[in-house]
This record gives sequence, structure tokens and C-alpha cells, in this order.
Amino acid sequence: MRVALLSAIMVGMAAAGVSAAAFYVVRGSLYSDLDDQLRQRAVTVVSSGLLSNQYNLPAAALYGSDIRVGLIDARGNGYTVPDSPPPPIGADERDVAGGRQPTSLHTVRDLRVLAVPAGPQGLALVLAQPMDPMRHTLAGLGVVLALVGGAGVVVAGLAGATVAEAGLRPVKRLTSATERVAATGDLRPIPVTGNDELARLTHSFNAMLGAVAGSQEQQRRLVADAGHELRTPLTSLRTNVELLIAASQPGAHSLPEADRKEIFDDVRGQIEELSTLVGDLVELAREDAPRAEHEQLDLVEVVERALARARRRAGDIRIEPSLTPWTMFGDATAMERAVLNLLDNAVKWSPPDGVVWVGLHPVGDGTAMLEVADAGPGIADADLPRVFDRFYRATEDRGRPGSGLGLSIVKQVAQRHGGSVTAGRGTAGGALLAMRLPGGPGQPG
Repeated sequence: MRVALLSAIMVGMAAAGVSAAAFYVVRGSLYSDLDDQLRQRAVTVVSSGLLSNQYNLPAAALYGSDIRVGLIDARGNGYTVPDSPPPPIGADERDVAGGRQPTSLHTVRDLRVLAVPAGPQGLALVLAQPMDPMRHTLAGLGVVLALVGGAGVVVAGLAGATVAEAGLRPVKRLTSATERVAATGDLRPIPVTGNDELARLTHSFNAMLGAVAGSQEQQRRLVADAGHELRTPLTSLRTNVELLIAASQPGAHSLPEADRKEIFDDVRGQIEELSTLVGDLVELAREDAPRAEHEQLDLVEVVERALARARRRAGDIRIEPSLTPWTMFGDATAMERAVLNLLDNAVKWSPPDGVVWVGLHPVGDGTAMLEVADAGPGIADADLPRVFDRFYRATEDRGRPGSGLGLSIVKQVAQRHGGSVTAGRGTAGGALLAMRLPGGPGQPG
């Protein structure tokens, strides 16, 4: 409606401007033609010699039957055609007769009055022509222009409404889809037609809907997988606690000390497993939280801090680092957590008295590879594409402690820092997990 109204207003203003211009052009042309006719008739009468005798004035009037004719002197006295209305006589006409003004042309009431000298006798010829025909012509022209302009405004309004309806139809579909999403949560994409700006906007909106749908699906999988992973330790923990409570009841058979100690160890282990799983879930939930402020990092220092923590719980497994200086912008805490997860994974899969190799070296394309390799059984080819998925655990890993989220956190941290992760086999036959990270050698700048 606003588009149609705006179109009508703009066309109305344009029509009004064109009509006014046309009216004044025609009006000026009619005035010019009328003045030219008066001058031509005056020249014809004066040059004919009829005015040498004022009694010839009726003959002079024959040059224009619709014209009032008069012959005056400097005092305004003169001669007019009998039985014909005299032309208006004023100061301008007397000045022409007295030689004080060469000619006079002006409008008096509805008459166009011209005065010109009429020979050397100190006389002036006065011609006055009615302007009624010209005024009727202008009035008719005004009516025609008003009708044409009004019709143009109406047509422009209808055309604007039609064009607006057709042009805004995709916007209405987009608005309806937005309201549908807000009311129902239905994230189905909107059909797209054409290739104009509105089509591009619809494509962008569909891309946003796809991203929201993907995020929702990811959240649903996270909740489902978390519930599945929490169920096992919680069931085992509840069983052990119920067993301890039952054994502590009066008259119940007491548990041997060795069995009691084993149950307590299981409870402690299950609590630690739950704590690890909850901590990993919280870490993964930070993906949708505001990002930590990045700072300039010396990646070697970050890796060395993670190495110190990993060695304290590695037992008899050795960790051999080979680190080349590398700097980058990032979150030091998140990066240290990711490196520690890689080290813990390698330690978990290493045989007794095994070795874990840690390497940090530039690749040559503005990135560096942080690689962690172990001498364990390695990763099956079928598991390589999925080792960084949330809660994914290989078949032979089911009985080992862990939440199944450690490597997912590694992937998340790498992507948050503009990097990537890969999995493969090391030279010793074990797993080789790596992060490719942007940055540069030397001191951060």
C-alpha cells in the first residue's frame, strides 16, 4: 500500500509539474501570438496612409472587426469608430501620442491594448483586442491537463500496487516463514524462484535455517549421547552403593574387607569417570558460549606445561618431545587442554615402558603441525574418519576409562583457532594424531 501511494504521489507531482509547465508555455505562446497580431495590424493601418484623414478611421477598423480602434492626441482627445466601443485610454497611450514613449502594450480589464505613433501629427493609434477567446482556450487546456494528470495518478497508483504486490510477494513468503519458525520451530527451507536480490536474501535465510537446524541436531545428539554415556557409570555406581548399604544393615552378612575395598575403589573410579565426563561436556558446551579473549602464545610453552602434567600420570611411559619455536594467537587454557588430551590418549594406548613422541614443526604454508604418536596397536582404518567425533569409541576401547570426548575437544579447539585435526598411523605402528595450527616462527608480534 505504501509503495502504491508513493508511486501515485510521485507521478502526481511529476504530472503537476509537467502540466504547469505546459500551461505556462502555451499561455506565453498565445500572448505572444496575440501581441504579434496587434503589432502587425497596427503597422498595416499606419503604413496604409488611411490615418492622414481621421475620417478614414472607420475604414481602418475594417482591418480587424474584433478590434477596438481609436486615434488620440497627447491630451487624450481623439476619434473612435461610430457605434463601436472605444478602446481604453490611459497615461501610457497619451505618452505615446506625445512622443514620450515609443509604444505601449498592456492589459486593461479583458483587453490587450496597443498604442503606436500614427504619423508626425502628434497622434497615436490605439488598438484593443478582447482576450476572451484566449482565456477560453487556456481554461479548456487547464481542464484537459487536470484530467490527464488525474488519470495518470490513478493509473500510476494501480500500477504501483500491482508491481508492489508482485515484487513484495517473496518478502511476504519470507515474513510468513519467519513467523512460522518463531511459532512452530519448523526449520524447513523456503522455495526460491528467480535470481534477484530477494532470491539471494531467501538463499541466505535458508542457509541460516540450515545452520540452526544443524545446531539443534547437534544439541540433540549431544544430549542423547551424554545420556547414554552417563547411564553406564551411574548404574554401576548405584549398584555398588546399594550393595554397601545392604551390607551395613543390622543382621546382614558383612562383606569381606577385600571385597569392600574393591567396591570402594570401583565407586571412586566411577565418580572420577563421571567428573571427567561432566567436565568434558562443559568444555564442549563452551562452543556456543562467548569466546575467550585470544592472546599471543608461545606454543612451545603451552606444550611444555601440558607435558609436565601428562608426565605426572604417565607412570613408566616416557614422553619424548621435539619442539620447534612457534607463536600464534589463541586461548592458552583451551590449547593446553587440547594438547593434554592428545598426550593422555597416547599414554592410555601405549604399552608398559612405551614411548610417546611429541613433535612441533612448521609445514611451510604458514602453519605448524603438532603431532603426538604412540607405540600402541594403532587405529583401525574404519575408525580413522570418526576418532574425533563426540562419544565415538572404537570397539577395543569400550572397556578402557574415558568419556569419549577428549579428542572431540581437540577438534573443537583446533577449529576455534583456525586449524584442523588429522589421524593416521605413526612410524612405530601406533596412532598418530595431529593438529595443524596457524601462526609463525619466532617471537609473537
